[in-house]
Amino acid sequence: MELSHIEHLGIAVKSLDEAIPYYENILGLKCYSIEEVADQKVRTAFFKIGQTKLELLESTSADGTIASFIEKRGEGIHHIAFAVKDGVQNALNEVEGKGVKLIDKTPRKGAEGLNIAFLHPKSTKGVLTELCENPNE
Repeated sequence: MELSHIEHLGIAVKSLDEAIPYYENILGLKCYSIEEVADQKVRTAFFKIGQTKLELLESTSADGTIASFIEKRGEGIHHIAFAVKDGVQNALNEVEGKGVKLIDKTPRKGAEGLNIAFLHPKSTKGVLTELCENPNE
């Protein structure tokens, strides 16, 4: 598996409306996209800093994974996403072959049209890890 860069850091927030002003007014970043990913029960807001993005994640459902995360751990960093050069499915096959537990056995569509898959934090030293690829690149 070849990683090209950190694609984004996912940050769980209770409310995009309350969190976005901090990133814009205090840190001076600009929110360039807000999107709902219905099957993941989440709304996202994106900021870019250099080549890396910050993805704010707001749950759209009380039973969503982000709502559960916030209930257990509070707001904060939820995951790190790496861009893979050789395709998400190839990366999944490789890491599974090395004993990594997968959350997603096949890629699915994520925000911004990316193909994504998650690796289980029990196999990644406690860090929820997302693998991403842009199918248009």
